[in-house]
Order: sequence, then structure tokens, then C-alpha cells
Amino acid sequence: MAEQKKGDKKEEIRHWPPEETRQHLKAARSEIRESFKSLFPPEFIEHRHAAHREMLLAVRSLIDHTLERMEVKESA
Repeated sequence: MAEQKKGDKKEEIRHWPPEETRQHLKAARSEIRESFKSLFPPEFIEHRHAAHREMLLAVRSLIDHTLERMEVKESA
């Protein structure tokens, strides 16, 4: 059995998971989204989307605050 070079191993990792697996997961995710939409009323989906956006904005504000504190410490 031939030895694998380090570069070959990195190349193998870069292409993991295989393309067929990625396509299957993408299709499964799409099906799950569609089934989710059929299970819940549109208002729930809209509210969930808005809540997700608000959560991301909250995380952004935490990051901004932390960056500001770091800048204050660096300038002191």
C-alpha cells in the first residue's frame, strides 16, 4: 500500500464530505424547510424570522460593545 503524502491528506480533507453527500444534505434541508412551513401558520414563520433577526442584532451589539471596551483599554 502506497504511503499518502501530507498534501494528499489535506486535499482529501478539503473535499470532505463528498459532493454526493453535500447534495443529499442540501435536498434534505430543503425538504425539512418545506415541511416546517406546512406544519406552522405563516404568522409563526414570520415571527420566528423576526426573532432570529433580533437575536443576531443583539449579538452584534455585544460584539460592538466588547470592541469598544478593548479600544478604550488599548488607548489607556
